[in-house]
Amino acid sequence: MPLALYAIGLGSNRRHGRFGDPRQVLMAALTALESDDIEPVDASPIIASAPLGPSRRRYANAVALVASPLRPPEMLERLQAIEAAFGRRTGQRWSARTLDLDILLWSGGSWSDPALTIPHPAMTERDFVLGPLSAVAPQWRHPIAARSIRQLAVQLNRAKPVDRNAQAH
Repeated sequence: MPLALYAIGLGSNRRHGRFGDPRQVLMAALTALESDDIEPVDASPIIASAPLGPSRRRYANAVALVASPLRPPEMLERLQAIEAAFGRRTGQRWSARTLDLDILLWSGGSWSDPALTIPHPAMTERDFVLGPLSAVAPQWRHPIAARSIRQLAVQLNRAKPVDRNAQAH
């Protein structure tokens, strides 16, 4: 049976006592992902991005492609264990965090249960996800949007027409 491929989003905007600044946290997290049943395939360059929500700290973001026999709930559990090992505390949404790991895509297509939705519901609206993801998997087709990651990234970054009615007021 071939291994499933996962696209994992990585983010950090808080220093870690042992690993250092957010960029170094992501490098350590990429190493932590590798295990007996998670095989690294590729990783995007690490980019800097503006924070979402109330946090003022800039993020370091990347995407890793990994192959694994794990089913999505098992992969989520593994990612949450890695986050906890890096000191992630649950609590306020969008607060500063040492490490955030999200399953963005899965080669099995879509998955939905109370704890997990694949593809990640907000990924098509986030340049800090689509940019790194397009660096490692530009041809991967989003199972719901039915477009490639490259197409979604171009669509997100295309200049939007100015709403003339909004200007008139």
